[in-house]
Amino acid sequence: MAFVAAMITAIASVVSVLLLRAVWVTLSCYFLTPMRIRRTMAAQGVHGPPPRPLVGNLRQVSALVAEANAGDMTSLSHDIVGRLMPHYVLWSQTYGKLFVYWYGSEPRLCLTDTDMIKEFLSSKYAHATGKSWLQRQGTKNFIGRGLLMANGARWSHQRHVVAPAFMPDKLKGRVGHMVECTKQTILSLRDAAARGRGEVEIGGHMTRLTGDIISRTEFDTSYETGKRIFHLLEDLQRLTARSSRYLWIPGSQYFPSKYRREIGRLNGELEGVVLESIRRSREIADEGRTTSTYGRGLLAMLLAEMEKKKEKGAGDDGKFSYDTRLVIDECKTFFFAGHETSALLLTWTLMLLATHPEWQDKARAEVSQVCGDDPPSADQLSKLTVLQMIIHETLRLYPPATLLPRMAFEDIRLGDLHLPRGLSVWIPVLAIHHDESIWGADAHEFHPERFAAGRRSSAGAGRFLPFAAGPRNCVGQAYALFEAKVVLAMLLANFRFTISDDYRHAPVNVLTLRPKYGVPVHLRPLRP
Repeated sequence: MAFVAAMITAIASVVSVLLLRAVWVTLSCYFLTPMRIRRTMAAQGVHGPPPRPLVGNLRQVSALVAEANAGDMTSLSHDIVGRLMPHYVLWSQTYGKLFVYWYGSEPRLCLTDTDMIKEFLSSKYAHATGKSWLQRQGTKNFIGRGLLMANGARWSHQRHVVAPAFMPDKLKGRVGHMVECTKQTILSLRDAAARGRGEVEIGGHMTRLTGDIISRTEFDTSYETGKRIFHLLEDLQRLTARSSRYLWIPGSQYFPSKYRREIGRLNGELEGVVLESIRRSREIADEGRTTSTYGRGLLAMLLAEMEKKKEKGAGDDGKFSYDTRLVIDECKTFFFAGHETSALLLTWTLMLLATHPEWQDKARAEVSQVCGDDPPSADQLSKLTVLQMIIHETLRLYPPATLLPRMAFEDIRLGDLHLPRGLSVWIPVLAIHHDESIWGADAHEFHPERFAAGRRSSAGAGRFLPFAAGPRNCVGQAYALFEAKVVLAMLLANFRFTISDDYRHAPVNVLTLRPKYGVPVHLRPLRP
């Protein structure tokens, strides 16, 4: 009997300790740390809208965004900051461009000073900053532990593994695949234009094209397999966005959710498709159809890295090596990022060229001069300078990612500003790209010549951030620019496009910046 009593006492003690720890962690994360950060920032004169307990400023942000997006824009204007970031416009006018607002109990500093941004994103703080718990938890069921959400030494290792796949010498070997995929899209556009009396919704075609390209170049798989992955990722994106709305509530990640079962089902199906791609890559290698152990591209590098772990065993950096789970997460990350953002870049560029025929003519003339009647080669891409100016101006006006988030994992000092540990820093990329004090009075207008050689001072670090900056910049940015030049050069050589009267200008931000109703254009073939 004494033994049973002692066991009960021991269990009760353990439970009490665990409960006390849970209470302390909750108090620290949701109340004590946020209040410490608020006092630190207020002492430096940095204020913001007063937060409500637990909810913070979420309701204000939701109400402002809903009101701003209630209808379409009345004209085809590129002045879209007030539509997509009405809370930034309101609070920057009220509290200055440096202010703190609250996502639930997470304080977020809005940082727009370009010199501070340049320092904050530099190698000096590469390991002292990263993705917050809220961000990682919100994407856990979507892209998991992929490079986009990695921090610290794990981020360094993952970056080191994937970066070689996107080096210029590797990308030159992808151009042939990009050309072949684009040829198929041109045929599809001709058929679609013929059926629709010359009008097509160009965004859907660009989505299919970029999906085809990344499937073939980086994952050695077919477009049909890639399409299944993209559809599953889109469904996962939608469901995880909904399920993460209540992460600001303590312990909400453990609550039963009507979305959780469906998310689990989708993830199981998605992982099965990715594992099938992995199996196919190994079969291709076994059949001797490639000189590489596992095939070409990113997937081959990830599988080779996973094999290293098996050879090394538990030691030799084992905790940072790839396993099957991490390879799947990395595949999901790059399938999504390499497909979604590239498709949006092409879609917005075509919208701008369709509404600015003078720049369309300039770009077409350059393509004709550099490439003649042939598709562009890898060596010709650097000579397409007008096209590059157009792409950069598109990324300035319509960056796929409108915000750049980081959390400070230790105390950081930027000039006279002290950022306390635990503070999230949110860089409003869209607002910076439209800032008249940086880009001039025509900041909301389409003027690609601002990126001409000799006029690139405005595009310096901290000012032009479509791919972020510093060591944690987008690892696939060179891939995206290669792909955009190839596709646009071939489309310009084959079609003249004008915007449809049915186009409704309504940019929306659903994780990425996209046209709400697509981009219908009229196509006129230039070649038989």
